Amino acid sequence: MATDYRPERAQRLQQPQQPQRHEHQEWQEAGGHFLPPAVRAPIEGRTWREFGYLLLSLPISIAFFAFAVVTISLGSGLLITFLGIPVLAAGLACCRGLGALERARARGLLRLDVGAPTPVRAPKSGLMSWVGAVLKSGASWRHLLYAILHFPWAVFAFTVSVTFWVTGWSLLLYPLWRWTFPRYLGEPGIALYGDTGGNQFYLDTPFEIGTTAAVGLMLVLAAPWLIRGLVSVDRLMVTGLLGPSTLATRVVELESDRGVVVDTAAADLRRIERDLHDGAQARLVALAMDLGLAKEKLLEDPDAAARMVDEAHGEVKVALQELRDLARGIHPAVLTDRGLDAALSSIAARCTVPVSVDVDLRSRPAPAIEGIAYFTVSELLQNVSKHSRAGRASVDVWRSEDRLMLQVTDDGRGGAALPIGGSADGSAGSGLAGLAERLDAVDGILAVDSPPGGPTTVTAELPWRG
Repeated sequence: MATDYRPERAQRLQQPQQPQRHEHQEWQEAGGHFLPPAVRAPIEGRTWREFGYLLLSLPISIAFFAFAVVTISLGSGLLITFLGIPVLAAGLACCRGLGALERARARGLLRLDVGAPTPVRAPKSGLMSWVGAVLKSGASWRHLLYAILHFPWAVFAFTVSVTFWVTGWSLLLYPLWRWTFPRYLGEPGIALYGDTGGNQFYLDTPFEIGTTAAVGLMLVLAAPWLIRGLVSVDRLMVTGLLGPSTLATRVVELESDRGVVVDTAAADLRRIERDLHDGAQARLVALAMDLGLAKEKLLEDPDAAARMVDEAHGEVKVALQELRDLARGIHPAVLTDRGLDAALSSIAARCTVPVSVDVDLRSRPAPAIEGIAYFTVSELLQNVSKHSRAGRASVDVWRSEDRLMLQVTDDGRGGAALPIGGSADGSAGSGLAGLAERLDAVDGILAVDSPPGGPTTVTAELPWRG
């Protein structure tokens, strides 16, 4: 497999393949529409929801802006009496409440789900402690900034969208309502030009009426895309100013990743303790007892003592093998000494399915990343051996810029998937969920492409950190 196309293949794998469908099924899934999206856009629900969002933005932004200006002015003017500080804090708290209204409006009309920012937490109980916490909260000031910046944008977006929308539909439907001009206004149609000298130009001939409708049609078809462009700015403002900050989101992610790492380390310690207690330790205890009995029979029955020593020798070999397997499960020596190529080849040799290994790395990543890559491939090959019913498998490893890419493919029955919610309760896919959590703890990604009937391709992406 050539190195130059592997990153593109990994990107394609993140979009699971879908089984082939009939044209009738595709038509039904598209809502029964046979019109192309450009023609269907003016009558789609999304367009009308976004247009309604822009219409509501003007009155809401006026109230929001007026409240923000009054709050700043009143709070600043009262600072000399110290009352301005709690007034300003109360205004910021109200801005956060209005921000919650804006997030709900964006969720309902734009289908934009923005999380609430970190709530205000006062270090101590009391009014002044709460006032200080509100004033120190960056989210509170971002809500105030949104109230100020959104007002001029809402005026602009409202004006442009309403002008395009109303003008487009009016011109498109002009042949239907032109009769109102001669009946009620005494004119043959829309006047494009007129002066005091009596020179006038009306849109009243069939060609002019048809041209007007065609221009209206072009405006109607262009208006939805204009509205979406305007709404995209609102999306950015709501996400950037009314949602949680990037730093706060990153802190939450790191806290979650830290919990996953701690849980994984605790589970590994329990596994090692269980393997030692139930495996090598039990064998060594039995070995000590057998050697003690052989020592007692050494003079009385040398032949029996020799048989017991021979059995003990076999137990020693088994115990040593278990200890080697346990040490390999903690961190294999071949990985430290010779790198991923040799370590993955060792895993492939122990797999019950023929596995080809292709490692294309000119240098070695960080030891921690190398260890995670090793255990990821080991777990995936165990899944291949136990569940896939495959005839052969392959392991490919390469570097793409600052990312380490792993890809394990088999020709088995397929049907593997990450469980929804990533539960690791022992259900189908729980092993993949555990891998996904481990990779996520180091900013990694796990992509599974496994249609029913196979083949199955699992791509893992890890930071290089070399």
